Amino acid sequence: MKTLVVKLGGEVVGSPEMDPIARGIRELTMAGHRVALVHGGGPQATALQKRLGIETRMVAGKRFTDEATLEVMKYVIAGQVNVDLCAALLRNGVLGVGLHGASGHAISATRRPPRVLTGAGPDPVDLGLVGDVAGFNLPLLGDIWERGYVPVLACLGLSREGQPLNINGDTVASQLAGALRADALVLVTSTPGVLRDVKDPSSRIARMTRPELEEGVKSGAISGGMIPKLEESFQVLAGGARSVVIVGKLAEGELPRAVLSPGSVGTVLEG
Repeated sequence: MKTLVVKLGGEVVGSPEMDPIARGIRELTMAGHRVALVHGGGPQATALQKRLGIETRMVAGKRFTDEATLEVMKYVIAGQVNVDLCAALLRNGVLGVGLHGASGHAISATRRPPRVLTGAGPDPVDLGLVGDVAGFNLPLLGDIWERGYVPVLACLGLSREGQPLNINGDTVASQLAGALRADALVLVTSTPGVLRDVKDPSSRIARMTRPELEEGVKSGAISGGMIPKLEESFQVLAGGARSVVIVGKLAEGELPRAVLSPGSVGTVLEG
């Protein structure tokens, strides 16, 4: 039996690829594996802010969260996206249980103090009502799995004082994978894995170690935004997860293959 954490961006939930992903989760759970889903909802939140006339303020690529923005995140992430994702699972034979920080304190958090952000100048930046993960209610997740359900976690945490906090979805997924000592953290992205040539999908690298990452950066084969993504993914391995699998749009049957036949789909990062 494997324990798996799958991270989905908001853009995936309403897309045609959601159904094959859901059927892949059904296949994994029917085989006895424990699967937890973590999702964001950035595109949906930005769209709602625009309709409501609320400015979307980004600082060094991170969303500033004031009171009005937090209300939007609650409506969208703990509401719309979580419901749509659980509905997609249900129509494909999977019983998902929607969770967020206030659901039995599934995700506990502390408010992030001001800190210096790359690309935002030398001064510490306060991102507002943004949190850092403090822990998870693992017994609750265990009970959900024991009864044959799949936990679906929205990336909203809750402080000890009862304050909801916006948290980056990738951060929630990586921290959860570490806390569970998961066999794999699967990151569903816009690319089919790490590519030697970003313009050529057939140049996919099946497996990568940290020394290979460093060599790829040195040679220029790995560049741009892929560098911080891979750096963060290798930190997940140091935090307790056993592997990280980076995949793109998943066709029918590819999610189970990605985790049960490592290297056959996407790119597997190994410690």
